[in-house]
Amino acid sequence: MGSSKTPTKPAVLVVEDEPLLLMMALDLVEDAGFEPVEARNADEALEILQTRKDIRIVFTDIDMPGTMNGMRLAAMVRDRWPPIEIIIVSGHVKGGDVTLPPRSVFYSKPYDTSQITAQLHRMAALH
Repeated sequence: MGSSKTPTKPAVLVVEDEPLLLMMALDLVEDAGFEPVEARNADEALEILQTRKDIRIVFTDIDMPGTMNGMRLAAMVRDRWPPIEIIIVSGHVKGGDVTLPPRSVFYSKPYDTSQITAQLHRMAALH
């Protein structure tokens, strides 16, 4: 039959520095029917975004080591890759305390996986 593949799943870039939380978020994204792509900090996420053109959604934590946090990453994604949707999460910051870039949403940790799954599907439907 050859190696013809079925249509590819939308790719979601998961940016999280805590290994257990990263693994859980990657599983959530995969269970929701998407292709998970992992980055352990914002710098790694930017490298991935520069090389992969199939990322549809960025799912990022705010608090991470490196040259920038998740809020700065979200602002850069909105400026450089306008079509990409953004989900921002944090266990330390509350939703009312952050100014979100356009077309992004915020969830406090611990987040409800069914809410994140539904949000991923809403965002994917926009494309």
